[in-house]
Amino acid sequence: MGMGLDELESMKQTTIAAIATAIVPQQGSIGIVRLSGSEALSIAKTLFHAPGRQSWQSHRILYGYIRHPQTQQILDEALLLLMLSPRSYTREDVVEFHCHGGMMAVQQVLTACLTAGAELAQPGEFTLRAFLNGRLDLTQAEGIADLVGARSPQAAQAALAGMQGKLAAPIRHLRQRCLDALAEMEARVDFEEDLPPLDEMAMQRELRAIYQAVEEILATADQGELLRNGLKVVIIGRPNVGKSSLLNAWCRCDRAIVTDLPGTTRDLVESHLVVGGIPIQVLDTAGIRETEDPIEQMGVARSQQAAQSADLVLLTIDASTGWTEADQQLFQQFQAVPIILIINKVDLAPATQVEYPPAIFQVVPTIAAQDQGIDHLEAAILATLHSQSVQAANLDWAINQRQAAALRRTQRALEHVLGAISDHLPLDFWTIDLRGAIQALGEITGEEITESVLDRIFSKFCIGK
Repeated sequence: MGMGLDELESMKQTTIAAIATAIVPQQGSIGIVRLSGSEALSIAKTLFHAPGRQSWQSHRILYGYIRHPQTQQILDEALLLLMLSPRSYTREDVVEFHCHGGMMAVQQVLTACLTAGAELAQPGEFTLRAFLNGRLDLTQAEGIADLVGARSPQAAQAALAGMQGKLAAPIRHLRQRCLDALAEMEARVDFEEDLPPLDEMAMQRELRAIYQAVEEILATADQGELLRNGLKVVIIGRPNVGKSSLLNAWCRCDRAIVTDLPGTTRDLVESHLVVGGIPIQVLDTAGIRETEDPIEQMGVARSQQAAQSADLVLLTIDASTGWTEADQQLFQQFQAVPIILIINKVDLAPATQVEYPPAIFQVVPTIAAQDQGIDHLEAAILATLHSQSVQAANLDWAINQRQAAALRRTQRALEHVLGAISDHLPLDFWTIDLRGAIQALGEITGEEITESVLDRIFSKFCIGK
């Protein structure tokens, strides 16, 4: 957006329009064009003809035709939903045209709205207006974006908790406690002779309690990141150990070509799954080996790059050949990434006979060609995450990176205040850092806000939301 706060306030005087649903040719039976602003109702009455004696009342649905404002040509047969201020998403007058889906109808209706005087909405502008008009705080706005992008039921649940203010409530409470502490300090600065001395021990206890509460919320950062962005899992191994069969068994479809010929997979094959509420991106890679084939060399290089950037590596070996020198080299190359060892083809040789490095803690025997061992694999993945204190759960708090950064600034500010108290510095030194903590907490909910924060948050939204 790139606008200052004064420009953001003046922006609310305009009426905006955008397509609010995904537009795909020959798919989607309904397409919605949304208007918000002071002229939304007048523009709707210019474009929409409602036959009979239908009443233009708020939160009522009208049936009729949308006409071009200049040519009066009928553009679509549609429904109109009217939501007058303040009972709307933006707390402005909002109109929605529910048109036929596809490409042309909604595009023509949007063009008609712009011709009639609306301006094309910027990404996230409807939600930005809801924030500026006091209907949402920033945590609720981010919850809306998270819900739209949720890739698992647990991620959707965490997003809904954010939309319902379950994160904002404790943040506001902590900020109020900081404000109360600041008031105590400033009162002693201004009226030192009229008030009893400040109880430094009590103040330290209160600030430490606030610090601990911040720590508890901050501990959900990894969980929130996992729910939003998921886990990148890469299957690696020598050629023909059953990597592609493992992927096919796991996603229950034939995503990868399976043959007895080594080197069949030449490029990364990707699949998306949900395990224990965690979205997982699984990459099947080309078998890693020395080869003279230039195309296979490119596949091996991509496999190595993917494994280096993975959150978790599934090192797959063949039970019938056991742990080889090539497997040892792969293990040493990628041991900086958490590794689960997959001993495949245990129908040909028992997994108990395979020797492997003691540093590998998670071992899963599989017969991928027969779809056996997948449940144990998923359990091993969840156990690995649990051992790293990262796990998905039914979370009311699942903070994002922006919120985590603000909470860390809050912690640093509180540490400085506690240090100033311990060093017996003047009260003025205490208040400077405590104001920093208050500002950082206010940035989370939007009570303290800057143009750059708003720009960063709402530019990630889609147009129409």
